[in-house]
Amino acid sequence: MILDEELAKNSRLVTNLPLCEVRIQNEARFPWIILVPKRGNIEEIIDLSIEDQEQLLKELRMASQVMQTQFDADKLNIGALGNIVRQLHLHVIARYETDLAWPNPVWGYFELSTQYAADALERRIKLLKDAFDKLA
Repeated sequence: MILDEELAKNSRLVTNLPLCEVRIQNEARFPWIILVPKRGNIEEIIDLSIEDQEQLLKELRMASQVMQTQFDADKLNIGALGNIVRQLHLHVIARYETDLAWPNPVWGYFELSTQYAADALERRIKLLKDAFDKLA
């Protein structure tokens, strides 16, 4: 798999699962991870084999558990849009009724992203990696 340059530019690797890379979106306003299946030339979930689709669902469940337990979200937003980045990837975003974009989707709500400070990003990556390691 070759990671799309937009995903590479806007996210950092957290950990690897059997099927997916888990990446953190560099957007400090929301706890936000991305699952990227490690398969080449895949744009849609239906492009994955049945076995990979089942594994994706298992990993999505794990990612959802991590996000809910670590961030105590009011709601998890899960989506695979692909309108700009065609490579299959699933967003898992912890949302709160008090966040600035609520109840709207986070995509396109703000003109510019608010990136993590370098040390805060490293702490968040460690927190997420440790949480995934406990479930693995």
